[in-house]
Amino acid sequence: MATTSDISRGMIIKLDGSLYKIVEFGENKTARAAAKVWAKLKGVDNNRSVEQTWNSGETIYPVRVERKEFQFLYKDDTGYNFMNNETFEQMVVQEAMIDAPQFLKDGGEVSVLINTETDLPMTVELPDKIVMLVTYSEPGMKGDTATRTLKAATIETGATVMVPLFVNEGELIRINTKTGDYVERVKE
Repeated sequence: MATTSDISRGMIIKLDGSLYKIVEFGENKTARAAAKVWAKLKGVDNNRSVEQTWNSGETIYPVRVERKEFQFLYKDDTGYNFMNNETFEQMVVQEAMIDAPQFLKDGGEVSVLINTETDLPMTVELPDKIVMLVTYSEPGMKGDTATRTLKAATIETGATVMVPLFVNEGELIRINTKTGDYVERVKE
């Protein structure tokens, strides 16, 4: 059992039979009324985002979660197949549970959040930034860097990322997996 004073960013709680991750939270105090605690919640086992308000000191129900390192093996008709790096056990996860499936490449490392009550995977998180090879890109014009003009580039997983004009085919780039944005060019 926990109360609203134990809320922290990233905590996973059970609310109305579903699991939610706390994205943001805060407290509202007024002179006359009791303090209220609010939180923005993102569904872990569903695709909903909700806002919730509690009276200060009210009981919440956190879920204990373990983060385990897995390696992406392959995708087939049953889903995405991952292997535990310690026990070598394999598991299949559906695409909806992966935060950025378009950036998964064979052998890539991911973190799987596992609900300790049910031993079932809840979500698969890629690292914040990953390095990918540009497999196709239109050639940029020399000296055309005065403005932040972007062009489409295809990376080794088949996804398309908007990159600056100076990025060419065959180069390595760093991508933010949370936003899908180009971060920087990587020197080998």
